[in-house]
Amino acid sequence: MNPRILAAALALALLMVGPFLAMAAILSAEMNEAERGAAELLLPRLPLGAFLTVIGFLLGLRMIHLLFGQYVLGPMKVAEQLRLMLGANRSYRVAAEGPPEMRELARAANDLAAQRDALLADVEAQVLAARAKVEEERNRLAALMSELAQAVVVCNLDGRILLYNQRARSLFETSVGLGRSIFSILERGQIAHALENVRQRMRKVSAGATANFIATTAAGRLLRVQMAAVLGALPGGEGAPEITGYVLTVDDITAGFERAAARDRVLHALTDGSRAALGSIRAAVEMLRDSPGMAEAERERFTGVIGDEVTAMSQRLDATMGEFADSLKTRWPLEDVQGADLVEAARRRIEARLGLATRAEALDDGLWVRADSFSLIHAITFLAARLQDEYGIRELRFRLSSEGRMAFVDMIWPDVIVSTEALFNWELEPMTVGEESNPLTLRDVVDRHGGEVWHQRESERAAFFRVVLPVAAAPEPSAARPAQPLRASSRPEFYDFDLFHRGDESHALDDRRLADLAFTVFDTETTGLEPSKGDEIIQIGAVRIVNGRLLPHESFEQLVDPRRPLSREGTAIHGITAEMLAGQPVISEVLPRFHRFCEDTVLVAHNAAFDMRFLQLKEAATGIRFTQPLLDTLLLSAVAHPNQESHALEDIAARLGVPLIGRHTALGDAIVTGEVFLRLVALLDGMGIHTLEQAREAARKTFYAKVTY
Repeated sequence: MNPRILAAALALALLMVGPFLAMAAILSAEMNEAERGAAELLLPRLPLGAFLTVIGFLLGLRMIHLLFGQYVLGPMKVAEQLRLMLGANRSYRVAAEGPPEMRELARAANDLAAQRDALLADVEAQVLAARAKVEEERNRLAALMSELAQAVVVCNLDGRILLYNQRARSLFETSVGLGRSIFSILERGQIAHALENVRQRMRKVSAGATANFIATTAAGRLLRVQMAAVLGALPGGEGAPEITGYVLTVDDITAGFERAAARDRVLHALTDGSRAALGSIRAAVEMLRDSPGMAEAERERFTGVIGDEVTAMSQRLDATMGEFADSLKTRWPLEDVQGADLVEAARRRIEARLGLATRAEALDDGLWVRADSFSLIHAITFLAARLQDEYGIRELRFRLSSEGRMAFVDMIWPDVIVSTEALFNWELEPMTVGEESNPLTLRDVVDRHGGEVWHQRESERAAFFRVVLPVAAAPEPSAARPAQPLRASSRPEFYDFDLFHRGDESHALDDRRLADLAFTVFDTETTGLEPSKGDEIIQIGAVRIVNGRLLPHESFEQLVDPRRPLSREGTAIHGITAEMLAGQPVISEVLPRFHRFCEDTVLVAHNAAFDMRFLQLKEAATGIRFTQPLLDTLLLSAVAHPNQESHALEDIAARLGVPLIGRHTALGDAIVTGEVFLRLVALLDGMGIHTLEQAREAARKTFYAKVTY
């Protein structure tokens, strides 16, 4: 019972019984014998009086309870709702309920809120207009960085990531994220050394100094990194600008390094193998030269040695040339191009420049070639122009195929046979198409691709030119990212330049303000509600909050094979079926990835004790421990709204004005929980709860903190 109600009940009982007992004591002390005899006549009727007193006490207690609910708890609820309007949910309105006085108070509060909203809307419109230009500049820079072919990461001096582009995300996967440390990807010493080099060069040369270094990732990739400084003006705009951060431009040179290493190995084997062969040949020649009277049989044996070694050297050289023909014959920079795209581009150019009809047939869409597409398309157009001018060809058909390491682009035409001499002459003359001329010859272009071109008959009435090109490996598909069906969005928010002003974690996390911390909000879907009885995780979803912003594109979502049947009741709630889990990784494979995703952040969940119990039960088997600080939105809601009846996620979201989208999916619940958490942080700030430790201490005092699983 509320202590205040209990005190009121005791006061009522004292007021009802106290005067009667006091009067009885006084009368009893002053009574004579006759009066005492009369009083004894009344004693048998005292139970009736006591009964009537108890009835009166209960009626009075009931009245106190009603009045307390209306005039004490009622204002407290109104106060909580007013704080909601002031902080987390501006559109929230106080419910007009209770006695007439409370309803009138609610209406007055709502009228004030309406006036406040009108004023705030006007102020916000002016602020938005002022910020629009700044945001436009920021978005232009972010768009530029996100579309670069190289991986770009921008950090502050503490190594916190402020910006990264799509290429960096593909290269580093879940290790990269706003607010995370670059030192989890690249070695701290290399970064510090490069930054010091940049500082020294800036002092000696200019502000445009850069530093380069080679680094490796935990996955074994070899990276070439260039660092450039980000300069910030000093307060007041006086003095030389200081370094406030740095830009890292990263190239993955693993494939090129491996190709060079393989080429070196083969060249080394070629030279070493040839040295022994040359020694044998030299010895045989010397014997033949120094022994003119050598017997015929022995002479033939030495001659045979020379022939065998020469044949072996020739075969070894042919194998080397065949394996690395593209790199040995030319150093021309080539790029990997999809063959079908190359043919389509050539067709469009021929039709536009020559007016010659073209047609594609039998194009291998999965074939990629290494080519300088500009010069190659110009060469193909040149051949088409010669066919049109000198042989009157009216239509060309294109075919794309491959065999082994070589790709074939065939230009087919009907009814005319072109002489070999004509093609020979065309190979050696400068390529000119209309008014366009190119100093290169067809032979130059073919040689630079390490390829060939020849003329061949297709049938009695058709022939074709075959252009031979080196085959390139098809690019690996990027790692599948979870779809984001839960909310509409425009450009991914891969940047947060406000982090430039953040300091390092020189203080313990407990002393940090909630608004300054990075959070991972997560949720799990499970086979049931009893982790200690064998229920398992079937889905983990998480999203990050950095600098007070929820970043839906920095998310984690993974189905998990629980290696046990699903219950029909569970499937009805979360919609996950056994077919969806077939082939998915098991929890021992998923937890290390999730652990890396939430590294260096504070964990947040709704009813976190339930989710953490599942994770803790896997510690022994996986060796993965989640030791990060933890906050629970259920407990924080009880702190912010102690007089509300429900702290279910749906009810909290409704109070705080958070739309429920994607409910009962792990990622969907994590996003809703994240939005709720951000609004709760604003409410807690108004209550004087600013730091992580203050929030955890307040949460520990709530009734729900006693719930265990």
